[in-house]
Amino acid sequence: MAMHILDLIRHKQEGRALTEEEIRFFVSGYTDGAIPDYQASALLMAIWFRGMTDEETAVLTQAMAESGDRLDLSRFGEQSVDKHSTGGVGDKTTLIAAPLAAALGGRVTKLSGRGLGHTGGTVDKLEAIPGYRTDLPPEEFLRQVERIGIAVIGQTGNLAPADKKLYALRDVTGTVDSIPLITASIMSKKLAAGAHAIVLDVKVGSGAFMKTPEQARALAQAMVTIGRRCGRQMAALLTDMNRPLGRAVGNALEVQEAAAVLRGDPQAPADLRQVSVALAAQMVALLRKIEPSEAERLVTGALQSGAGYAKMREWIAAQGGDVRVLEEPSRFPAPACHVPVTAARDGYITAMDAAAIGRAGVLLGAGRQKKDEAIDPAAGLCLCRKTGEAVKAGEPLAVLFTNRPETIAEAAERLRAAVTIGSEPPADRPLIYEVIR
Repeated sequence: MAMHILDLIRHKQEGRALTEEEIRFFVSGYTDGAIPDYQASALLMAIWFRGMTDEETAVLTQAMAESGDRLDLSRFGEQSVDKHSTGGVGDKTTLIAAPLAAALGGRVTKLSGRGLGHTGGTVDKLEAIPGYRTDLPPEEFLRQVERIGIAVIGQTGNLAPADKKLYALRDVTGTVDSIPLITASIMSKKLAAGAHAIVLDVKVGSGAFMKTPEQARALAQAMVTIGRRCGRQMAALLTDMNRPLGRAVGNALEVQEAAAVLRGDPQAPADLRQVSVALAAQMVALLRKIEPSEAERLVTGALQSGAGYAKMREWIAAQGGDVRVLEEPSRFPAPACHVPVTAARDGYITAMDAAAIGRAGVLLGAGRQKKDEAIDPAAGLCLCRKTGEAVKAGEPLAVLFTNRPETIAEAAERLRAAVTIGSEPPADRPLIYEVIR
């Protein structure tokens, strides 16, 4: 008997689990245009209300992964590894964790996205480096990984096209915040990218999609479960995004900060170093099948010896980037304006709205609100004070960098509003809430 999308909608409205045949029928039909938006929207809304079982989510993830091109990483055996962040402000951990894992024998195969809204994108950061190529053809990408252990490029045009269509529809139908749909969206791209081991950085807090540890844990657990069902080695960290990670927000600024961590600069932010080392340790633990504590010892050794920084330089040079900018920031494009934003009173920084700080960076030119907007690699901001630190009236909270002087007043106002100053220091908040393996 012929299958019809109306039957699937009714089944899910009634709370039934969809069969593998039904799910694959929906994914293929919507991808090739046989199922119209309005019927796909009805099914997505039914899923939003009724949820999906682990088995349904695994089948949906596989079907979406198989809807387009897939990278064949079989030449790397069990040594291929990928790392994914759910998005944050100042999150440049890929630039640190990836070369550390590669320096310890991993084959880091990373297809990264661009930033949208208040969150930054790894591809945008890398494109701030003069000459860096984010568009390597697949075979060149694989040869580079074979040769030096790491390559990071933009997402290919036909990777998981079902996800591209479904995400655009979810975005305009109020069905984005469904754990099964988020899981299938993220993991379908990861499966299509082909890595044997996948480490997830699930952000928690004001600057993240998941606002509470409970929400983040549910998403992380779902993704780890689905990844393992699909034959991948998985780990997930729940990390804090109630404040930006590190002090730099903006593309060239974040590259400089990542390089400072790998160089062992004592002024480099400790929070960025800690989260990056923890992520790299999970990558190495999965690849070597060792305890995370042993992997962290190896990663710390690669950081202290300079092996991670040497790998970063080798990687950037291999993709055409000018490695001189890593030690000579003056080679980056310089912004026309740099303006301090000062504190109105004495006290301690008790809270930061990371999303609002990210939006201030976007206003300065460091991000985009629409996909086709250009980004200024020189734009952004540097936080002089962060949560828990003391500040005096008139001292700088941050310095703004931009080539859009007309945006400075509004960006400064947003930044001041995003920072809460109190009389007492706040209670400590963990950087890493939990590890799920």
